[in-house]
Amino acid sequence: MIPRPGHDPNPSRGRPSPAGCATICEMPIRVLIADDQQMVRNGMRRILESQPDITVVGEAADGVAGVELARSLRPDVALVDIRMPRMDGLEVTRLLADSPATRATKVVVVTTFDLDEYVYPALRYGASGFLLKRCGPALLIEAVRAAVAGDSLISPSITVRLLKHVTQPALPAPVEALTPREMEIAGRVAEGKTNADIAAELFISAGTVKTHVASIQRKLGARNRVGIAVYAWESGYAGQPPLQ
Repeated sequence: MIPRPGHDPNPSRGRPSPAGCATICEMPIRVLIADDQQMVRNGMRRILESQPDITVVGEAADGVAGVELARSLRPDVALVDIRMPRMDGLEVTRLLADSPATRATKVVVVTTFDLDEYVYPALRYGASGFLLKRCGPALLIEAVRAAVAGDSLISPSITVRLLKHVTQPALPAPVEALTPREMEIAGRVAEGKTNADIAAELFISAGTVKTHVASIQRKLGARNRVGIAVYAWESGYAGQPPLQ
């Protein structure tokens, strides 16, 4: 469980710049936290705002307030609990993904409950990640950055089980057939690899991988990399050796 922090009235003041960033970071990642437990919200805020490139712009104690804040604040990432009063996290995820006003906000579900009945719908509704609250600070920070970068992060304890046991079609047939290289990269995405991992494995640049991933996403009509991953597992692309 994310620990309860001490109170800091201005956690963003005096934060150092990250490596490779200018003296003052002009574009920090803006995060909204929606969770009905004050202790959890405080803990997430403290963890995230310990990083020079992340700032928490709002907190919500229930799902309805979370959606309203997302619409008004337009955060880059929304961290959403599953079980909340008035509206659960699944419905919050669906509404944010379906609304043009909030579609750019990446949703990462952060919950105590490692249940298929929550994981599958959350990802199908467009969540960019699914974390358990016991995952620890490093994974929480990594998930926020991954979502903004167009990657997806799922708690390691559920990744393989999740993607290998999808039984319902996640996506319609591709609007355009994938090339052999795109099939190969889709398979690597399904294995949970980042663009950098794929680039190193296939001896191509990370930029080339990013271009291929964008093309795959367009052809599949996938909302994010999780949609690509589910499709790749269903299509048998995952676990295949590199092209010769």
